[in-house]
Amino acid sequence: MHGDYKVPDGKLVSADVEVVDQRLSRVRISGDFFLEPDEALEDLNRSIQGASVTADTETLTGMIRQGLDPDTRLVGFTVESVAVAVRRAVTGSTGWLDHEWRMVREQARSPLMHMALDQVLAEEVAAGTRPPTLRFWEWAAPSVIIGSFQSVRNEVDMPSAERYGVEVVRRITGGGAMFVEPGNTVTYSLYAPSSLVAGMSFAASYAFLDDWVLQVLRELGLNVWYQPLNDITSDGGKIGGAAQKRVAAGSVLHHVTMSYDVDAEKLGQVLRVGGVKLSDKGVGSVVKRVDPLRRQTGLERQVVIDRLVGGFGARYGLVEDRITEDEQRRAEELISEKFATEEWLHRVP
Repeated sequence: MHGDYKVPDGKLVSADVEVVDQRLSRVRISGDFFLEPDEALEDLNRSIQGASVTADTETLTGMIRQGLDPDTRLVGFTVESVAVAVRRAVTGSTGWLDHEWRMVREQARSPLMHMALDQVLAEEVAAGTRPPTLRFWEWAAPSVIIGSFQSVRNEVDMPSAERYGVEVVRRITGGGAMFVEPGNTVTYSLYAPSSLVAGMSFAASYAFLDDWVLQVLRELGLNVWYQPLNDITSDGGKIGGAAQKRVAAGSVLHHVTMSYDVDAEKLGQVLRVGGVKLSDKGVGSVVKRVDPLRRQTGLERQVVIDRLVGGFGARYGLVEDRITEDEQRRAEELISEKFATEEWLHRVP
């Protein structure tokens, strides 16, 4: 069994394992990392021999730590990344290049339609009726999109939202509230088979799925990094945030919104951001937390999106696609049955 794990901002770790009686009988770790002393490679291999094939990443990490000399130096990778590579080997993981990726980039849609399409396309990929897909969004109206588990009254100043004509909708992923206006954000969704993130924790998969974005942004001259759990940030401030949901049938939905431009005054009035969250981020106001791509890149928004599309395609390949009539119809049904209902919007009042 073989598994690969590319450490975000780091090196590739590969694991080749053999299994006998549901235990790891032979393990060979390799990659383009650096390791000192040289003999520590055999210590890595021996440390998890005999482990159960069902051992989770945390268990394997503990075994590897115990098997290594405390003075061992790992550069470009970690003991956790070795454990992830092993888990990816025994769980039948796939890599980016194992899939033919589709790209959907189309006209502006309503906030409710975007919420519904996310669920539909994630379910289609899980069912195997749609290939893995990258979709860039265009917003037809201003909106606040709250996380699946957030309280409406705690996150949104409804009188201000109504005054500005801002629609409030709830998505199926967790995470925090987003304020968007047409032309002011860069939003995309990845609909991937679960095998792409097999063996990874939620935390590890966030950075893994957005590593290509950070690479493209750096090519545009930005100094960016991933701030756990789900923020894309720079030395100038937060750029965007990610959210994710695993579909039980076999896919992962991962979507990101990055600020291209922002009406700071309107954002500050529509969103309620408590002092606890701001202090956790080490800043004094919600406005200071967001540093738009327009200021940092000096590029038109569509140019930024073009570069992101080109960057993904150059790395993993992209075939142009569209939303099918059946997907559109199912999304419309979900809006009526779920996303436009008071029960869904106010599931957490």
